[in-house]
Amino acid sequence: MTFPKSAICLAITASIFNVTAFAEEQASNDTNNNVETITVTSDFRQQSLQKAPVSMSVLTDIDIKQRNAKHLEELIAISPNVNFASGSQRARYYQIRGIGERSQFKEPINPSVGMIIDEIDFTGIGSVASLFDVKQAEVFRGPQGTRFGANAIAGMINITTNEPTEDFEGAVQLGVGNYNTYDLGVALSGPASDSVNYRLAVNQSNSDGYMENVHLQRDDTNNRDELSIRGKLAIEASNDLTIDLAGFYFDFDNGYDAYSLDNTRETYSDEPGFDQQETAAFSAKFNYQGFDSATVLVIISSSDSDLAYGYDEDWAYVGISDPAVIENPDYAYWEYTSTDHYYRDKAVLTSELRAISKQGQEIFNGSTAWVAGAYFKQDDEDLLRQYTYADGDFTSTNERTSMAAYGQLDTQLSERWSLISGLRIENYSADYNNSDLFNDSIDDTMVGGKLVLSYQQSQDSLWYASINRGYKAGGHNTDGTLPEDLRTFNPEYLLNYELGYKVSLLDNSAYVRSSVFYMDREDVQVSSSKTIEREDGSSEFISYLGNAATGTNYGVEVEAAWQLNNFVNVYGSFGLLETEFNDFINAEGESLDGREQAHAPNYQFNVGINILPTENWLINLSVDGKDSFYFSDSHDEQSESVALLNASIAYIQDNWQVKLWGRNLTDKEYANRGFYFGNDPRDGYTAKQYTQLSEPLIFGASLDYQF
Repeated sequence: MTFPKSAICLAITASIFNVTAFAEEQASNDTNNNVETITVTSDFRQQSLQKAPVSMSVLTDIDIKQRNAKHLEELIAISPNVNFASGSQRARYYQIRGIGERSQFKEPINPSVGMIIDEIDFTGIGSVASLFDVKQAEVFRGPQGTRFGANAIAGMINITTNEPTEDFEGAVQLGVGNYNTYDLGVALSGPASDSVNYRLAVNQSNSDGYMENVHLQRDDTNNRDELSIRGKLAIEASNDLTIDLAGFYFDFDNGYDAYSLDNTRETYSDEPGFDQQETAAFSAKFNYQGFDSATVLVIISSSDSDLAYGYDEDWAYVGISDPAVIENPDYAYWEYTSTDHYYRDKAVLTSELRAISKQGQEIFNGSTAWVAGAYFKQDDEDLLRQYTYADGDFTSTNERTSMAAYGQLDTQLSERWSLISGLRIENYSADYNNSDLFNDSIDDTMVGGKLVLSYQQSQDSLWYASINRGYKAGGHNTDGTLPEDLRTFNPEYLLNYELGYKVSLLDNSAYVRSSVFYMDREDVQVSSSKTIEREDGSSEFISYLGNAATGTNYGVEVEAAWQLNNFVNVYGSFGLLETEFNDFINAEGESLDGREQAHAPNYQFNVGINILPTENWLINLSVDGKDSFYFSDSHDEQSESVALLNASIAYIQDNWQVKLWGRNLTDKEYANRGFYFGNDPRDGYTAKQYTQLSEPLIFGASLDYQF
């Protein structure tokens, strides 16, 4: 597979900065417009991003290559008002517009932000969001109650990998970087027969990680060892039936030694932790065109994951408070030692039947296209917890079932006005029991939907106004030390009011996509905590979920780009966000009325420039910025505001390119998770802030070869 150099440069510049997001008819009407259209694939009907009446970002394969991003967490800053929390070695939890979970221990949780990869539901285990051979990642902001249901009250992340091709092609990617980082990826695609095309992608990424264990004299206790294998088949079974099959295997064997008693990158753990995931998954999509009135889709997926997560709870070695070591002899021998390990077996099965009206088969005098569907999901999770201070192993089972029916009408009211109306009714039930003899069942029926009125002001500009209702099921807190009134929490509901404007400018050389939104939250599910002091003076940190009375989230989102000339391209995104709780008292008895919600920075931005001095060279500079934010709803500790400089320079030939790249070039130290409690015996377990640091200065080189 080879491309002319000029075509490569054009594709890179166009895709990186999303100048590709203009309407299809604009491209077809303007023979001088060489810009490809970005298509939204995960809505009921594929459509141009510039014509989609929703606030969303599409992160393309060129965005991925530009940053040398191996995982979604390394790319997500491009999308405004999207944040993440590690909660483990990799980013597993995302927050959109200030809403989303930050960690999970014993209790089962219902995520606010869903994640789907090639029709497979990976919600809650998003650490497998590897980006090798990925076509694009679509980030929907705001509730997606009609399309995705209970796991999308804040938004949805949909990742699509590259499709099988009719002609044989391949790609090899090699990369090296600091912290003993290396990466190897191979993708092959082509015809297996006249009616079957295939694609196979394999990627192995390794790194020592960014922490040094000074006690064990090792620099790899927070390492990454990640294998991803994907296979896809596109089958043309008949003139009316196509079948798309996808299979996945992920084997992530990462270390977890992320916390330092000194809040540095030097740890003292004598029993470093681990963050492992082995997942086998499969999806099948049947597309039948044989009916006159509608296309029928049947989508089936399954995944089975073994998840193992554990850490050194005391973050120290035995002897750290010995009199010969400790500065203050009053705290001699105050130390404790313990580990906390969690082993989960998670199996998810989904099935969906969907009918989509064909063009020319609209109802109501030909004005209204329609969609109708039914959805089923079985999500079973078994947990084994091994904890030093527990009397024995803790085990639990949680069996969750979701059944939903949905429909959507797309009505053309006039030449310029259109109305989308959607409704989804979903029943969620869960049976939970554990070894503490706690048994509970919940059953919630929830309703979500949307009304979207759009106005095509001109061929180049679109206005839309929408009301979306999202929901999230209730659940139970399972820790035996919690009082009864904290054991259960109720469903959460959200109304999102949004006004958006999208326009292409300057003869299609620039675009602006903007939205303002107001979110009214009811029975907000929030993470709270209690700290219980043990008899030996150490403390136990217990987190749980509860309901705040109400909450509000509102803000602005803007994405824009401008192709100044054939050599310079500028782009950017900006998000403003205000959040607050109303009438909420946390577990410590403190009123959080009027306080901002956790992991909800007031602003985020991304700006950059792309320079092509010749057809063979591509230079990029970008800056990501984020305001400070509260780490938790249970204490007042906050992150620091941060601005990160990134850069890359690539030399491009017909079928290969070499690139030097770097992220966080000023080596800014910043955190993505934070806590407040006492854990250091050297100061008598005085409560203070502890943080999990994000990546430092990362740099390297890569070689991409296509054939």
